[in-house]
Parts: sequence; C-alpha cells; structure tokens
Amino acid sequence: MSLFQRPADLPTMGQEIVDFLRFVVRPRPGPRLGGRRAGACIQTDLSLNAPWWRLAHWAVLLWLVNLFVFAPMALSAADATGAQHRLDLQNLPWMTALIWAPIIEEFTFRYALRRPAMLWWFVPFMASILAQGAGAASGLMAAAAVLLALAPAWYPAGHRWHAGWRLSWRGRRLARRAYPWLFHAVALIFAAVHLFNFRFNGMSLVLLPLLVLPQWVTGLVLGWMRVRRGIGASIVLHAFFNSGPLVLIGLVLYLDPQLAVG
Repeated sequence: MSLFQRPADLPTMGQEIVDFLRFVVRPRPGPRLGGRRAGACIQTDLSLNAPWWRLAHWAVLLWLVNLFVFAPMALSAADATGAQHRLDLQNLPWMTALIWAPIIEEFTFRYALRRPAMLWWFVPFMASILAQGAGAASGLMAAAAVLLALAPAWYPAGHRWHAGWRLSWRGRRLARRAYPWLFHAVALIFAAVHLFNFRFNGMSLVLLPLLVLPQWVTGLVLGWMRVRRGIGASIVLHAFFNSGPLVLIGLVLYLDPQLAVG
C-alpha cells in the first residue's frame, strides 16, 4: 500500500468533519470510525486506527481555523486584558510541547472519555502530575500511572485486575446519561487550564474565555478523536497541532534572531 493511499474502510475527510460536528452536538461513547483497526480493547485504543496523514490533515485544519477565526479574537482579548504569554522565545519548549503535553494532557483530560471508571482515581493522579510540570520525578510518576491504567491489557477478561477499571452496569447507565456533560466539561477545563500560560496586568473575567478559544476548539476535536479513534490518535494529533506554532516561531527567529531579545 502506498504511504498516502487511503484504506478502503477509512471515511473521507469530509465525512469525518460531518461526524465531528454531529458528535459535538450529541456526544456519545459510541463506536469507533472505520479505519485500520476497530474495537474496544486497550491495544486497539493505543493504535492510531488511521493513517498518519489523516491526523496531519486535522492538524492543518485546526491551524487554519484557529489562525483565521479564533486567534484574532484571542489576540483582541489579550490586548484588552493586558495579558502576555509566558512563552520564552529564547528557550522554546520543544520537548514539553511535542512529548510531555500530548501524553500527559491526553491521559489526564481524555483517557476517561471511553473509560469513565478512571475518573475516580486515574484522572486525579494524572492531574496532580500535570500540575507539577515536566521533570524527571513527574515523568516517572506519569509512566507508573499509565502502566497501571493499562494493566488490564495483559490479563484475561474477568481477572480481578479488571474490577477497578470498569464500571458496574448501573454505573455505565449513569455515565451514558451524563456523557454529554462530561465531554463538554472536559473541553472547557482543558481550555481553562491554558489560562496559566498567560501573565495578566489587568483582569476582565468576561474576556478571559476568549483567550483560550483556540484551545477549547482544539479540545473538542481531540476529544472526538480520542473517542472515535483512540487515545493513541489523540496523542499524535495533539503533538502535530503543537508542532505547527513552534516550527513557525522557530523559523521566524532563525530568520530574525533579534526578535527573541526585542
């Protein structure tokens, strides 16, 4: 198969966009999209379940939408609130943006979207690791937490390890009813966390949500990708999305190094 050949069971980009819009209106923990693999097992969840270039298409779409629609609104809000981004132009966070953030943030915010039993112990644990920031100690803690979350993959169905990783029948019914609220709450919290990327000289609570509109929209797409493709696909899309601004900033600084100290 060619590197860019579309698998027969892979929806077109247009079909995926329509599916995303329908999903946002009515979120559900329903079946995966057609693709290379489908199923509910953890091994499948970690796979991309789609060609890498389809994830790149989604990253490009997000860049364009954010650049021409939501970024101007965010910049206007930043000017109005006196907000300044904490990004250090002399030390671009390549490892944090391309490895740490995609893995830690996806497991923290979106892993439980298909495994709601993880809400009670795994998500709080990952949130505490996220709050610590990138580092050797937090990285080891994150690795241990992820391995623990994936433990049932190495045991047969019905093994005692599965008990703490699955909801009861009653719990599943409750989770399904509350699922739309859960999905949209996750996207909003994900966006709100990115307010910590700014320093504020003034404060206008009304305008603060506008600062993180790009992250909110991106969070919706990543949530849909996690449910419909898997956590592996959402991690890779997250990394693709973060790479765009960093590459652009790095290129501009390479062409005009004085901007980093200006």
